[in-house]
Amino acid sequence: MQVSLEQPGGLERRLRIDVPEEHIASQIKTRLQSVARTARVDGFRPGKVPARIIERQFGARVRNEVISEVLRSSFTEAVDTHQLRPVTDPVIEPVGADAGQGLSFTATFEVFPDVVLQPFESLQVERPQCEITEADVDKMVGVLREQAKDWVEVERAAIDGDRLTLDFTGTLEGETEPFENGSAKDFPLVLGQGRMIEGFEAALLGATAAEQRTLNLSFPAEYQKADLAGRGVCFAVTVKKVEESRLPELDHDFFQRFGVEDGQLASFRAEVSANMERERDRALERKFNSAVLESLRDKHEMELPKALVRAEATRMNQEMRRTFAMRGIDPAQLGSGEDVSGFEAPASKRVKLGLLMAEIIKQAGITAQPAKVRARVEMLAGSYEQPEALVKWYYEDPRRLQEIEGVVLEEEAVRWVSERAQVAPVSISFDDLMNPRQTAAETANGET
Repeated sequence: MQVSLEQPGGLERRLRIDVPEEHIASQIKTRLQSVARTARVDGFRPGKVPARIIERQFGARVRNEVISEVLRSSFTEAVDTHQLRPVTDPVIEPVGADAGQGLSFTATFEVFPDVVLQPFESLQVERPQCEITEADVDKMVGVLREQAKDWVEVERAAIDGDRLTLDFTGTLEGETEPFENGSAKDFPLVLGQGRMIEGFEAALLGATAAEQRTLNLSFPAEYQKADLAGRGVCFAVTVKKVEESRLPELDHDFFQRFGVEDGQLASFRAEVSANMERERDRALERKFNSAVLESLRDKHEMELPKALVRAEATRMNQEMRRTFAMRGIDPAQLGSGEDVSGFEAPASKRVKLGLLMAEIIKQAGITAQPAKVRARVEMLAGSYEQPEALVKWYYEDPRRLQEIEGVVLEEEAVRWVSERAQVAPVSISFDDLMNPRQTAAETANGET
């Protein structure tokens, strides 16, 4: 067998492989002899069929089988000889396999890059620290009350924060019939939450029950549905009910909802604080791990296999489309499922990080210890009504357990890296830790 290796560029490799006819003919002869022992041909007893008849009836099929097997085995041998690590199956073309001519083909594929790890001592990572204050607990108590609030019907004009029950019909400018999905009955709307297009909620301030209003508005130019973007619309609205919110009292009944039986405010606040501490600890770990991974990714440069990036971008696209479908949103609104160009940047980051983590795990000899895998599974199961059932579910299928093992491996690798990096503590508020997007938005709007 003759093999030549070419490097067209980047991570692409091309193997030109020629297998002599003698090698193929030898395997065909051996295979035909095996066929002859069991072949059934009219007029002959099994094992007594002349070789020329066996070759005439089975020769073409056997040659195709041998060519297919030799192609695979010769490619594998060539890859091993040149110590290549293909990312995906190769593109095979052209294939020359005419009788008497042997086998010749070209295999084109990408290989994994050589990952050279930089000294971890040069990594600089901030470890967030967060102290929960009495003001944080006060705010959380307020959030819990807000989540448990009741709605009470009132006979007054609507103000921000009120909940209206509406019937409405929307008609696009220049049309007489309501547009698709532009009407609703008994639609609940809390004023000030910004659920509707701009101007809709503001136009209902001061409305009273049984009042009818006509709202002449426009869809935003960048509206998610292209057929509505920028178009004028008229909504005929009937306000059926106005309600205001009533927060629950901080009393025994309210405390019982959270498992506090003694009816004491101090006990309730202690329970809230303990839950906040557990959430804080998990958030601190996630934030620190993310910082380590980001620092690690930024510290290394490497060429990435295009096939891996595209596969990850496709997976991310499919995941997003499934999420939209579960929320009742037609994935077709997102455009063609074949276009994954918008996911290539985040996919590249994931692929790069995956290659780095794999190399760290290999070089450091990190393993997913069974006890830590079990602890992670039990932690996930702890929030379910029947945790034992979920633990069993994971351990019944090795593929499910592999997902947990992957998480444990990554956590162990992050810990291994962080022990060698330069880590500096930095204080962070509970709000900034738990609601980073909200805090960033408030900062951008000039709020404090």
